[in-house]
Amino acid sequence: MAFTITLYASLIIFFLGLLYRFATWLSRETGFSRKGAGTPARFLCVFTGIISVILSKKIFELIRVFFLDILLQKRILKESFLRWAMHMLIFWGFILLLFMHAMGQIITAPIFNNYESTLNPYFFLRDFFGAIVLAGIIIAVVRRFVLKVPRLKTNGMDIYAIVIVAVIILSGFCLAAMKITSETEYTNMVDEYAGLQGEQARALESYWVYEQGLVSSRVAGPFEDEVLEQGKQLHQSYCAYCHAPAQSAFTSYSVSKIISPVATPLDRAGFVQIFWYIHFLSCFLALAYLPFSKMLHIFSTPISLLANAVMDEEDSKPENIATRQVMELDACTHCGTCSLYCSAMMGYEAKANPYILPSEKLRPLKALASGRKLDNAEEKAIVEGIYLCTNCDRCTVVCPSGINLRQLWINAREKLIQKGPSEPLILSQLSFARGLNRKRIPKEIYSIPIEKAERAVREKFEPLLASESPIELDQAAHGGGLPLISGTTFSYCFGCQNCTTVCPVVENYENPQDKVDLLPHQIMCSLGLGLTETAMGARMIWDCVTCYQCQEHCPQNVRVTDILYELKQIAVESAALEAENDNKAGGSIRS
Repeated sequence: MAFTITLYASLIIFFLGLLYRFATWLSRETGFSRKGAGTPARFLCVFTGIISVILSKKIFELIRVFFLDILLQKRILKESFLRWAMHMLIFWGFILLLFMHAMGQIITAPIFNNYESTLNPYFFLRDFFGAIVLAGIIIAVVRRFVLKVPRLKTNGMDIYAIVIVAVIILSGFCLAAMKITSETEYTNMVDEYAGLQGEQARALESYWVYEQGLVSSRVAGPFEDEVLEQGKQLHQSYCAYCHAPAQSAFTSYSVSKIISPVATPLDRAGFVQIFWYIHFLSCFLALAYLPFSKMLHIFSTPISLLANAVMDEEDSKPENIATRQVMELDACTHCGTCSLYCSAMMGYEAKANPYILPSEKLRPLKALASGRKLDNAEEKAIVEGIYLCTNCDRCTVVCPSGINLRQLWINAREKLIQKGPSEPLILSQLSFARGLNRKRIPKEIYSIPIEKAERAVREKFEPLLASESPIELDQAAHGGGLPLISGTTFSYCFGCQNCTTVCPVVENYENPQDKVDLLPHQIMCSLGLGLTETAMGARMIWDCVTCYQCQEHCPQNVRVTDILYELKQIAVESAALEAENDNKAGGSIRS
């Protein structure tokens, strides 16, 4: 009764969970996208997209990916043979156990006549498939906790996946071993199928003790040959049609030999029932929780591989790209391959911000896509991590799940910097990657994060530029110690204003000083007076297009453009340092 109730309950939760996950793929967004496409419209786009692929030449690409990347897992083999062996052992062992053993009465029995789970080859194969899954689990544990693969992070969901699979397999072995040694199980079987009494009952029991590993309190060896021969004949008459030799289940039989000294008290304490409950409850728990756990990648990773094999970023509908990217968050197996090859990994080594690593960014992105609010420190950390991405595309190339991580970062970056805290990095050379994707972003909002970051950096310097407040030369003490790579070439300036005259930014405005605060020659003059912070408050350093006209036309060889660039760098570093100190004071995620 308990078995039936929990089975149907877990199946209901499982299928409802899958429907819920599918619904989230069609309703959530990971990044910045066009508005207006609801769940029905996205479902229709997915459906029409699938039909168009099936009816096109792309179907052959799907077939190739299905066999090479899903069934044979070629992508993992390219990266590591040990990882490939681990995945193949767990994947194929578990799949074959599922179809041959767990669903034996539904699949195996209709295909093969006279199917019995304790009859070879099924009896042997069940143990064999369980053993290869266990071998895969051992490799997984060794990789994570012994070999300690660089930048392979282990979280609670990784441990859960290893533990639940291990419990299912080990409880199965222990259950089979307890049944082999159980006097109670043997007695119930004989009473139901043979009904033997007296000498015949003792002969059959003696044979099972001698040959099948039974531990009995009623008979004990050594046994006479005549008794064993009689028991063998009775076994062939009543038991052999559904019982293969216990040694066929080599792993369970080995466990039965280990527990044989205590088999009788364990049997009397009801450990067969205990392991039976542990085994089926762990199976049903895993089934019910699967749609909500990391193990959902059993379904989502193949879909990700197939989708990315046939989807063209330029031609695909935005609705399908949005759906695919949400699904890709569930396809990640948290294997850490992307982090191993990440070109921004030195940023992680320097800042100890785990969200710089690609594999670690996916968890908070998944939380943001679901609408969960991150705390301030975590949000700043993920913004920094996703903005430090150099768009080198290494993570996408090596991802065993086929996730288009580069496009995911582009979309998520834009969403985060539009809604998140001001990010000074947007004023650095790392903005180049964002500029490459400018065509994907509406013109009216592209400049908003730039202006927000610029305000955040200039904020503390702006009071120094207030027209109603005279500049005092003792303010030079504030900025005199700030380093400049270009040395002191600004001191060569004698105010000819040549730099201002040739500047295209200045030429662009009717009243340039109102727009840029300080003109290029005025910035050089401020630096000459030691007013570095005043110079850093000018909008001119942010509007500079680095055309080098000023520097090329300077008769005194002042490195005007380089100085403006360095002022911007110092301002950004100053703002970033203050933000980092604020995070540390408030309890940062970088720990």
